[in-house]
Amino acid sequence: MNAETDHSDIDASKAPLMDHLIELRGRLLRCVIYFVVAFGVSFSQAARIFDFLVQPLVNASGGDARLIYTKLYEAFFVEIRVAAFAGFCIAFPLIANELWRFVAPGLYRREQKALLPFLLATPILFTCGAALAYYGVMPAAFRFFLGFQQLGGENGINREALPAMGEYLDLVMSLILAFGIAFLLPVLLMLLERAGIVTRAMLISGRRYSVVAAFVAAAVLTPPDLWSQVALAIPLILLYELSIIAIWFTERRRAKAAVTAE
Repeated sequence: MNAETDHSDIDASKAPLMDHLIELRGRLLRCVIYFVVAFGVSFSQAARIFDFLVQPLVNASGGDARLIYTKLYEAFFVEIRVAAFAGFCIAFPLIANELWRFVAPGLYRREQKALLPFLLATPILFTCGAALAYYGVMPAAFRFFLGFQQLGGENGINREALPAMGEYLDLVMSLILAFGIAFLLPVLLMLLERAGIVTRAMLISGRRYSVVAAFVAAAVLTPPDLWSQVALAIPLILLYELSIIAIWFTERRRAKAAVTAE
């Protein structure tokens, strides 16, 4: 009897596991389909998307910007990378929805309600960071770098900026990703507080270290000009303070809920 019971328990545990694996495979397959479709649409508009990404350089140079490519296949691969980047951004809400629908059934209702605001805030904060990089940081940084050009100096030597397409795309994508991910700091800190890893008191006592860490992160993630570093460091400091205020509100709400339950 004991052997039969053990075998039945093992079979029962295998069945839900296989169901979860089949469901995961189906959702991952749908995520791949979403990305492939978005990539195809983006690749058909890759030239226009790249023109949009080039606008900060055009505005900084007064409409006299030029991009070169030194390898015959470089322009083609630049468009592929642009399409992949844009395709992932377009498909991300659908991909996140598939992942959420896979994880949500395993959570309690209160846990679902607690995580849903973070999921909604993530794309909004990322977009805000990317917009700051595109509209605020890039034009000023490019004007600074283009200021080192010199036409017909004392020795008759011209210094002209001729950035390559691939290098320019790397710089733009790194800035957009750096600012977008940096703006997710409140989500990260609130999740850590929710998990009990950090507390509001710990964040308050670590203010001075957070300022230093913000400027160090800005120096690593941005080009070596003062404006770009300050433009990232100051929002990081403000977002850190915003996280402390948001955690204070969540602590009050949890305290009220506990009193009501008692």
